[in-house]
Amino acid sequence: EVQLVESGGGLVQPGGSLRLSCAASGFSFSNYAMTWVRKAPGKGPEWVPAINTGGSSTAEADFVKGRFTISRDNAKNMLYLQMNSLQPDDTAVYYCAARVSYSGSYSRPPSRGDANYPYWGQGTQVTVSS
Repeated sequence: EVQLVESGGGLVQPGGSLRLSCAASGFSFSNYAMTWVRKAPGKGPEWVPAINTGGSSTAEADFVKGRFTISRDNAKNMLYLQMNSLQPDDTAVYYCAARVSYSGSYSRPPSRGDANYPYWGQGTQVTVSS
């Protein structure tokens, strides 16, 4: 059974930091690019950053502006997202998702029905508020 289990979300003040983790099992984790996707209330899903299979290349959405760092440990089947300088606009449920290929366009919003994103976690809530 494929599982992606996120953890590390919570309530943080503006300017604060959080580190999200995603534990993967049931599929060949090291063969997939990985992404973090977030969905805020009233908004559509948007990808945040992505990382290639080996962890040597990353990409991020424009709004990240260098505040977040995605990383992975293939030996442990783990994906991470270090988020710094968090702002209220970052409030959302954050999902880790496997992506079939690191290359290609990221312009289309990711969704559970998209074949490019075959595996998803259940999400972890991040709330940024004073």
